[in-house]
Amino acid sequence: MIQTRIAMVAVALSFVTAAACFAASPHMGTWKLNEAKSKMPAGMGKNTTVVYAEQGDKIKVTVDGVDKDGKPTHSVWVGKFDGKAYPSKGNLSWNSAAYKVVNDRTNDLTTMKDGKIVWTGRITVSADGKSRTVTINGTGADGKKFKGKAVYDKA
Repeated sequence: MIQTRIAMVAVALSFVTAAACFAASPHMGTWKLNEAKSKMPAGMGKNTTVVYAEQGDKIKVTVDGVDKDGKPTHSVWVGKFDGKAYPSKGNLSWNSAAYKVVNDRTNDLTTMKDGKIVWTGRITVSADGKSRTVTINGTGADGKKFKGKAVYDKA
């Protein structure tokens, strides 16, 4: 009987701890592009606002920005940070993405178009939680490789 109670308490504490860690993720919240600190490839659009929010047991990432011609863009990705690809709506160059946790402040990101990798990146939130840096590497439609860095400030 005591062993059963101890096991039940241990399981309950595990769920509480997991929920607390999920809720306390430094990635959550609204991020605004800091153009002065960013360096994106020529001819590429920019994501001006990125919002990470919990949606049940998943994460919802909403991105607003402008394309290479300055026209507004909007996309939404809902999935888990488990390394599996989940569909994205609204993106022009890719239609699914996979986030994988590296550590509590860093995620790797792979974007795909119909299952083929478009670009990869790493997202790192600063130790103070006030900024995040996204570095990307990929190959454009023209076959040329590109690199970029976008820095965001917590809104």
